[in-house]
Amino acid sequence: MGSNSSRIGDLPKNEYLKKLSGTESVSENDPFWNQLLSFSFPAPTSSTELKLLEEATVSVCRSLVENNPRTGNLGALIKVFLSRTKELKLSAECQNHIFIWQTHNALFIICCLLKVFICEMSEEELQLHFTYEEKSPGSYSSDSEDLLEELLCCLMQLITDIPLLDITYEISVEAVSTMVVFLSCQLFHKEVLRQSISHKYLMQGRCLPYTSKLVKTLLYNFIRQEKPPPPGAHVFPQQSDGGGLLYGLASGVATGLWTVFTLGGVGSKAAAAAEVSSPLANQSLLLLLVLANLTDAADAPNPYRQAIMSFKNTQDSSPFPSSIPHAFQINFNSLYMALCEQQTSDQATLLLYTLLHQNSNIRTYMLARTDMENLVLPILEILYHVEERNSHHVYMALIVLLILTEDDGFNRSIHEVMLKNITWYSERVLTEISLGSLLILVVIRTIQYNMTRTRDKYLHTNCLAALANMSAQFRSLHQYAAQRIISLFSLLSKKHNKVLEQATQSLRGSLSSNDVPLPDYAQDLNVIEEVIRMMLEIINSCLTNSLHHNPNLVYALLYKRDLFEQFRTHPSFQDIMQNIDLVITFFSSRLLQAGAELSVERVLEIIKQGVVALPKDRLKKFPELKFKYVEEEQPEEFFIPYVWSLVYNSAVGLYWNPQDIQLFTMDSD
Repeated sequence: MGSNSSRIGDLPKNEYLKKLSGTESVSENDPFWNQLLSFSFPAPTSSTELKLLEEATVSVCRSLVENNPRTGNLGALIKVFLSRTKELKLSAECQNHIFIWQTHNALFIICCLLKVFICEMSEEELQLHFTYEEKSPGSYSSDSEDLLEELLCCLMQLITDIPLLDITYEISVEAVSTMVVFLSCQLFHKEVLRQSISHKYLMQGRCLPYTSKLVKTLLYNFIRQEKPPPPGAHVFPQQSDGGGLLYGLASGVATGLWTVFTLGGVGSKAAAAAEVSSPLANQSLLLLLVLANLTDAADAPNPYRQAIMSFKNTQDSSPFPSSIPHAFQINFNSLYMALCEQQTSDQATLLLYTLLHQNSNIRTYMLARTDMENLVLPILEILYHVEERNSHHVYMALIVLLILTEDDGFNRSIHEVMLKNITWYSERVLTEISLGSLLILVVIRTIQYNMTRTRDKYLHTNCLAALANMSAQFRSLHQYAAQRIISLFSLLSKKHNKVLEQATQSLRGSLSSNDVPLPDYAQDLNVIEEVIRMMLEIINSCLTNSLHHNPNLVYALLYKRDLFEQFRTHPSFQDIMQNIDLVITFFSSRLLQAGAELSVERVLEIIKQGVVALPKDRLKKFPELKFKYVEEEQPEEFFIPYVWSLVYNSAVGLYWNPQDIQLFTMDSD
């Protein structure tokens, strides 16, 4: 057979591929299909393998594109597949390995061809290719049957109805992947698609009744994280006489076309794919996110988003309102546990965000859990390793925290959960700390990272909003958390002074030269003063609402009291400084009365005693700090490119040439 490269180079000359893509029509009843579909290969494990296959067979695919209007061979292949799927469930029950194996191979070929067709032509042209049949050149099917719609419905039935067994695992993965490919026309458009033939089929007509069942199945696939069967679990040894349905194993297909799948590959995407322990769970989650983010039709909302917004817990026996379409029930405990375990991936964090933001049932359930640390800790770890994460993943994690901190019960309970030995937090050994204090530390670290690196105002705003939501409920802050709050204020204060000095020097320079354009220091100063005011409001909110619970914060304030002196008379901060100034003055006086050379323990004791003596009515009341996450207008402009970037980078066994991608740039994260 020669070297691997020569095998791949010979693929365009393979007799079966040449017949499929050639000028001769092949009837759907021709024995050729049994020959074509009787091959065996290990399931693809990397995009590198598929890239090699695609590059070697591109001429075959283009030949089919050219000849299919005359031969209708694509339609014939699809009809062969559709006829087989009618017996697929029975075949699974009867353990008919051979039948399932060949049906999977048919779907795999269809998926490979569709990917090239969708890349090479418009949706309208693709739709025409589904109507061509073996008559005169370019003739159309005379019956009213829509083969494209029938294939989509068949895929949905396959995903939802076929039991998941070792012998059906790969065909289930392939069905999900093929649906992703069907929707991949978005990749080849710079603008978000608001009208699409594939979208229309999925949101209307025969596919619509499968909406809730499909969403439920995809969610359960994610929950169960079923691993693929061991290699060879569905492949049979070749019969000694090479006869029967297995004779194709020894044909040119087996030795030429499919040996590519035994090749290894290197590359970033290949390495990422190798880490996926459950291809079915991974592909199902990606398809779910693609469906959830389809744009609404002109006359109807996205039914998949409706299903995601409305599903309930299996423990909830209350009836669904008649106004809610596509409703179903799912085990919330299982879903919660899967979300906790899978947060290392972008797509799992995006699913968590989607559910928290859009489904009030799941949000209420999660906020009532007594083990929220299992969910919050993985989110904090994402933010802690901000340098290693892409910006979208960090944003999603941060917005998840912001949504959670909108709830006062969450803000109270996180200070009651005590954690020991947080190994991934390396700045300082934390032998024991509350979940609330750890959350504050990580969010402050994210702000400081952003100040020195990305300087993204959106990230700043959401970090500060989460801290502000929590501030009235701060309880028993860890001394390190209290120190970091004041250290952040110190950093902001230094930055303010630096910008102020630059603005002053710039103003002096403008008096002597009118020709040099000046930097807009006024805008920089305005931004930094907004952030400083927000920090002062957070400190003030804690002092006003929970002073007696936070002696460590008072200690940190007193230790760095000089920092606040310059802001006492500043017109932008005078009002908010009143309470902070009062607390500093009151406790400084008591420490002065206690004498010099006080130990840390003695200072904290004086603070605790002073809290009782400080008249609460002397602290001015300000409106409660509450920030609610509001999705941007036209969120699809952000989420659709993001979801498809995840598909591009995370899908198992799917490869697209980066030069063909129009939706996003390949060097972006």
